[in-house]
Amino acid sequence: MDGPRRAVSCAELAGAARAPLLDDRGRIVDPLLVVDLDTPLPDGPVRSDRVLVGITTADTLDEGHRNLAATLDLTLGPATLAASGRMFAAAGDPETLRAAAEANPQAALVLAQVLRTTGDLPVPAALDAESLAYSTLLGGGEFRRWLARRGPRALPPASADPVLVTRNGDVLRITLNRPERRNAYGRQLRDALVDALGIAELDATVVRIVLDGAGPSFCAGGDLAEFGTTPDLATAHFVRTRAGAGLPLHRLSARVEARVHGSCVGAGIELPAFAGRVIAHPATNFRLPETGMGLIPGAGGTVSIPRRIGRWRTLLLALSGAPLDAATALDWGLVDELSASS
Repeated sequence: MDGPRRAVSCAELAGAARAPLLDDRGRIVDPLLVVDLDTPLPDGPVRSDRVLVGITTADTLDEGHRNLAATLDLTLGPATLAASGRMFAAAGDPETLRAAAEANPQAALVLAQVLRTTGDLPVPAALDAESLAYSTLLGGGEFRRWLARRGPRALPPASADPVLVTRNGDVLRITLNRPERRNAYGRQLRDALVDALGIAELDATVVRIVLDGAGPSFCAGGDLAEFGTTPDLATAHFVRTRAGAGLPLHRLSARVEARVHGSCVGAGIELPAFAGRVIAHPATNFRLPETGMGLIPGAGGTVSIPRRIGRWRTLLLALSGAPLDAATALDWGLVDELSASS
């Protein structure tokens, strides 16, 4: 690509959206369209299988353009516009997002499709939809390419106490305890976390659950050494949805306070986002890198995070893979409070 491509006007959007998505070999063509919202509105409603990112120089949008922006996957504009609704963001370059979509077009399109869908579903059904999509991408060429670049890795050694559980009166404290792996969300830690949450589900005298992490980071996401190791894609789906921590955290959300710090990557923010309250150290940063691996967030992030910040800003985080600082996370509602302590 030689320089940025022209954004399509609103009037051109319908035609561009209807252009064939696949070439004669089944490859995706132009997975992301940039839409100029400073142009007159289209004549009718627009639907597209492509990722649609609006751009505007306006500080405010009239009702028609605002309604159109709500149907897009994200709109980038001035900070004053970004402050007016969750469908807008002030950060990011549309060409950076286009490049990310073209690098992993299957993952980018599946991400947009899932985000458009899960907000209208109950959380258990939304988690199933996310997991089915994730399993589809596990079988795709983009993830295989990432695995080949990563190369073989030894599985993590066993840990005697991957999660620490303490009780003080009516407060149950659950601490992720693999600091040597930055509390990566691997099989052992996942199973121990689910067991710990099960205590609270069975004991109504647990009034509050405090979830935190030992070491320099709350959780660095899925343990990369375990990626691609499930025996088959169907098993991977059932493990994610029936043995994962997302659903019990959702069921317990009113009692859960997550205290995060350091680098919260992938599952390291997908899971805390289910909590009723999230407190972050001011130096915390958040990142969703999965699309760059040919995947989408798979620990519940397409369900938990949009319910906090909207599907539009979730798409920005997941498609760009860029870190989000704690102050912006607070402004967006991804976290509820900043604290000097982790």
